[in-house]
Amino acid sequence: MPATRVELSIFAIATVAVLTGGCPGAGVPVDAPTPIDTARVDGPAACEAPYPIAPAPPAPPYSGTVFLDPDLLTDADPSSLTSLTFTGQASRQMFDRRTNSFNDVNAFLFEARFGATVTVEVQVNPEFTRAEAETEARFYATAVGRVPGFLFADLRTMWIHKGLFPFGGGNDNLLIHTEQGLDYVRGGFLEEVFLHEGSHTSLDSHHAATARWQEAQRADGTALSTYAADNPTREDLAETVGPYLAQRFWADRLPAGAVDTIRQAIPNRIAYLDCLGLDLTPAP
Repeated sequence: MPATRVELSIFAIATVAVLTGGCPGAGVPVDAPTPIDTARVDGPAACEAPYPIAPAPPAPPYSGTVFLDPDLLTDADPSSLTSLTFTGQASRQMFDRRTNSFNDVNAFLFEARFGATVTVEVQVNPEFTRAEAETEARFYATAVGRVPGFLFADLRTMWIHKGLFPFGGGNDNLLIHTEQGLDYVRGGFLEEVFLHEGSHTSLDSHHAATARWQEAQRADGTALSTYAADNPTREDLAETVGPYLAQRFWADRLPAGAVDTIRQAIPNRIAYLDCLGLDLTPAP
């Protein structure tokens, strides 16, 4: 797999600011969220009609949405991981941010099963011992199992390395560097990162470049984060999915005022995702 095909996101890391309360949008008014139609869409016609031009806020309300709230998903939420089996050691081509390249690695291999039908090969760098590799594979596969089932649509492999480098998505894969993972865990954002990266893996290639999504972007007039605004083709969809799920299904887990902030900033993107029928059903 040539390096030119890499579709791995690189966060504009703002973890420290968020954890210390410096997140943009943190000062939104404390009030009840605007009611939203629980029917979500009014049949096929609503999903084909032109998007109305929305009154955009003067600037994106957040710097990056991964760090919107650490409690959207937590280790208290159930995981769809049903089993993890060591299958041997063999050569695999794995991307590593430390070298910024694909490398042939004699990886430890594990078959992770999610739900009843989804199988993902977890490939772990042999810089870990065999026992350490299984511990890391199980830990991260369990966390991945907490994301909704639609994010497993194109997920085939996971790469696990040491190192303090951002996670990535794309190439039918999730990329993990374990020292960075520990930072995400300490902040409470590990599952939220997988919502973002899983969107790269299973949604980007199907939606990010479509005329309909681009129409929704233009009609909204802004993005939800400056990271999305600076990278509208590469990051906007992944920056939207987590907050979309939050305002739709986890409103009680969001900071006061955040639901209104999300809905007012990107109503047409919300309508687009509503038409996909996304929900919290786990891996099948």
